[in-house]
Amino acid sequence: MRARGRAVRPATRPAAEPGPRPNVVIGGGVVGLATARALLRADRGRPVVVLEKEAAVARHQSGHNSGVIHSGLYYPPGSLKARLAVQGNALLRRFCVARGIPFDVPGKLVVATRPGELTALDRLYERGRCNGVPVRRLGPREIAEREPAVRALGALLVESTGRVDFRQVAARLADDLLAEGAELRLGTAVAALEPGGDRVVVHTAHGSLDAHRVAVCAGLHADRLARASGVEPGVRILPFRGAYRELVGQRAELVRGLVYPVPDPQLPFLGVHLTRGLDGVVHVGPNAVPALSREGYEWGAVCARDVAELLRYPGSWRLGRRYARQGAREIVRCLAGSSLARAVRRMLPDVRAADLRPAGSGVRAQAVTRGGQLVDDFLLRRVGRVLHVLNAPSPAATACLVIGERIARELVAARVSR
Repeated sequence: MRARGRAVRPATRPAAEPGPRPNVVIGGGVVGLATARALLRADRGRPVVVLEKEAAVARHQSGHNSGVIHSGLYYPPGSLKARLAVQGNALLRRFCVARGIPFDVPGKLVVATRPGELTALDRLYERGRCNGVPVRRLGPREIAEREPAVRALGALLVESTGRVDFRQVAARLADDLLAEGAELRLGTAVAALEPGGDRVVVHTAHGSLDAHRVAVCAGLHADRLARASGVEPGVRILPFRGAYRELVGQRAELVRGLVYPVPDPQLPFLGVHLTRGLDGVVHVGPNAVPALSREGYEWGAVCARDVAELLRYPGSWRLGRRYARQGAREIVRCLAGSSLARAVRRMLPDVRAADLRPAGSGVRAQAVTRGGQLVDDFLLRRVGRVLHVLNAPSPAATACLVIGERIARELVAARVSR
């Protein structure tokens, strides 16, 4: 039974069925679906209900990303991101094999194009080794053998980086849930949570549901649902829109695989990179610019509520002052293909603005503190019978199965007062 693109009938009245109260997961992205799958296994005999406000799964971050299975190269050793990326990479690949989901593992190049970047490349190499990532150094000759059109002084080959369509991952997770007896309620937006005693009442647009425990995997709306359940999350979600372009026609042959620059340690994002997908399309980007809507996939998309919250939040202004120059540069790159082409030519000298055309975009849910600091790691907060996923940055899609298991363990093992 395929769940992708298929609306499952939402509840039309408050649930009053006999039997144990279900564990409830809010959010039908890959993290939410993986959490529901893990809950079925960790709390056997108790039903699971997934609530998703859209008419299909993976409509937001899970369906608008680069499709890269990340390795864990960049993350600080010992961080949750580093541990979960390495474990999640292996587990996701096994899941894809078992479910017949197309994927491959071509590895990726992280290239240094200036002498000053070679030291940073060495630091990345040591970080990767500390994180247990299979990585090795390449010189110009080996780079040319893998990517003839790329010009670089040195590179790292990260051998465990792969490619997959995460929409297919989400669809198969949903299929598994339905086959195992879970309930998937699409088109069911959650308005608020009301914890109390031995249950959590989940209020939706179609009625209320008594839950045993709740995992909130709401992505772009995670902070709002925390506040709607009486929890002050300590952060706000600021949406960043990542706009991609793609190489036109035969110019896509300039790139064989995945090519990334050495990231600027002063910036929170990885920079403009080249990603050849399983379909042969080479995406260039993304830029990272503040979005005026949490679900604003187009440049002109504006949501008055989202803008008002952004302007009222002190962290927005402090973040803006900290990254004003870089932010302005990102906006220019988003609007002008020639500016983006100049950035790409550092790695791919033959690219011109005419070789690039607009492609899709995604919106990243980024948690930001009142002090204007970007939350760089996963942020989970359990309050009683509810666990809130307040920040799930990249590599959340790669690590979704491991994150789901971690959330399920914490919820099921938690001792809560009755």
